[in-house]
Amino acid sequence: MVHATRFPPALQIMALALAPAVGLGVTRFAYALLLPDMRQDLGWTYAAAGWLNTTNAVGYLAGALAATRLIERFGAKSIAFCGIGICLQSLLICALTGEMLALNAARFIGGVGGGLGYIGAAVIATQLASRHPRREAMLLALLYTGPGLGIVLSGISVPFVISSLGPGSWPIGWCLLLAICLPLWLALPYGFRGTSSGRSTVHVQLETRPMLPMLIGYGLFGAGYIAYMTFMIAYVRDGGGGALQQAIFWVVIGFSAMLSPIVWSSTIRRAAGGGAFAIIGLATTVGASLPLLSTSWPVLLASAALFGSAFFAVVASTTSFVRRNHPQEQWSGAIALMTVAFGLGQIVGPVLSGYVTDLHDNLASGLLLSSALLMAGALAGLRQSSLPAASEGRLCDAPT
Repeated sequence: MVHATRFPPALQIMALALAPAVGLGVTRFAYALLLPDMRQDLGWTYAAAGWLNTTNAVGYLAGALAATRLIERFGAKSIAFCGIGICLQSLLICALTGEMLALNAARFIGGVGGGLGYIGAAVIATQLASRHPRREAMLLALLYTGPGLGIVLSGISVPFVISSLGPGSWPIGWCLLLAICLPLWLALPYGFRGTSSGRSTVHVQLETRPMLPMLIGYGLFGAGYIAYMTFMIAYVRDGGGGALQQAIFWVVIGFSAMLSPIVWSSTIRRAAGGGAFAIIGLATTVGASLPLLSTSWPVLLASAALFGSAFFAVVASTTSFVRRNHPQEQWSGAIALMTVAFGLGQIVGPVLSGYVTDLHDNLASGLLLSSALLMAGALAGLRQSSLPAASEGRLCDAPT
């Protein structure tokens, strides 16, 4: 029998963080690095380009919703590993075709795989962290470093390959992303050691009306943040930024995202109700709005740093809200509701932003829409009060 104590939990959760590194940091977000070249080579509008992230978001929502049932049947380990394997297949398909329908299908299955992989890894990480109550918050925070790692790895490689090979080299970019993800996928099972299958069969009904402001805010946030992440590299490129500037901008977002648990942990721990969500959402709004004030390089870097540090901390703040305001048997249901709201926002955001950009023939107009959606989300979160159950002393504090 293999005992979990032989494997440091921090290292195991860092291995589990490779799931969102591939499923989110690369499969979802790295498309932004290839979008300008694909759009130019394939003759797309910005709305058409936005569809590839919309279909990815649809797939992610489908995967996230299916994950609970699939984990009950097959276990979290199998679902996490197979989900990330699906992501790799989607990257390969994207490298092999320029047909819009096939690309959207590939992005959809990549989203499904990302949703399955992330939730499967999160179930295992929660199981590991619960064995170490004094370090639970720190251990769970390690899982949120994964997307930032994927952003960094893609940012230090793809822009230079596209620049050196010239226009129309986006298929090589997809192949490079596949090569980056393959060893990460193979290393993922190191996070499974000494854990159980992760099956769960607990289902508890949940009343949604008391948390409606948070659900609305999270949906608006999902629409706003994904629009920024989809089109900001195109914005940097149109402003004259070459491969080096694009790489630095993207890497700053990634490193800042990896540091977000440190930057925002105190805010998440102390703020009540939707306060942490609103504060961090406002910071994300400011980060997204800075390029509208100036396209100078220092301002763009400040935007990348502030936005990068905040956008995944918003996700962490919703988990914190759920854990503080619901009994444990309702956590999975409440998080599922949050996932649906967030997913719906991510579905709408890229196409809506692309349509507005096409309408005004100006990327700044789409960025302005992104900032407006983020601000509206933060204001909605501000209206979320602590739920009555939170004052009854039954609930445990949330990890940050």
